[in-house]
Amino acid sequence: MSYWQWLAAISVAFLLLERMRPARPEQKLLRPQLANDLFYLAFNGHFYAVVAGGMSGAVALQARELLGPVLPFAQSGSALASLPWLAQFVIYLVLSDFLQWCVHNLLHRVPFLWQFHKVHHSVLRMDWAANFRFHWVELVVYRSLLYVPLALLGGDGGPLFAVAVFATAWGHFNHANLDLGVGPLRYVFNSPRMHLWHHDASDEGGVAKNYGIVLSLWDWLFGTAYWPLERGPGRIGYPEDREMPADLTRQLVFPVLRVSRPSGEEPG
Repeated sequence: MSYWQWLAAISVAFLLLERMRPARPEQKLLRPQLANDLFYLAFNGHFYAVVAGGMSGAVALQARELLGPVLPFAQSGSALASLPWLAQFVIYLVLSDFLQWCVHNLLHRVPFLWQFHKVHHSVLRMDWAANFRFHWVELVVYRSLLYVPLALLGGDGGPLFAVAVFATAWGHFNHANLDLGVGPLRYVFNSPRMHLWHHDASDEGGVAKNYGIVLSLWDWLFGTAYWPLERGPGRIGYPEDREMPADLTRQLVFPVLRVSRPSGEEPG
């Protein structure tokens, strides 16, 4: 199956799961801005992903050719490639998730990048479709800082593709309107209940917390975890989310206008 086919199947699965066990039963299926998020899903998950994936793949191959002589692990037949499929999958998952945690930090802490990341945090009704609400500039940042380094490891493409599919499914899970936790594994894996606090509109626990994608481990290790188990946030979004336009076209233009005339605000 292609990535787009996996994305479609995962999306349908979470659409059904949310109907079976919703965390917020009062939340309607046809919520405001759902059409926007379905566009982001199709564009970021398929059309633009193909272009960005091809570009980052070409850059990774060039980097691998240039650095191969001085980086033995970047060569074909490396130690990583000789490992069993499952071992490669676990290594790719842990490394890629840590890199995503680092990139996610940058998106919140660098004012220029935060203007683009605001699009993702402008969602006010959380469900699986919100997973792909992000500005296309984010995809460029993630692809550049994630897949190029991973390609230099010299492993097989199959486990890396499987990690991409798994991370997509877990991202849907984190954003889903789903009454399902991970129990004592919460110190290792992210979940809808923990990630909802990342989208908290208040400054409780800090305006930026719970950066993890698949693994919550990094947040617990580096002190960015915040999760009152007995309740959820009062409102999701970000402190100034009323500035974000509701229509799709202006959402895409919004960050560009902001970075072209910086206001001096702090990232959230």
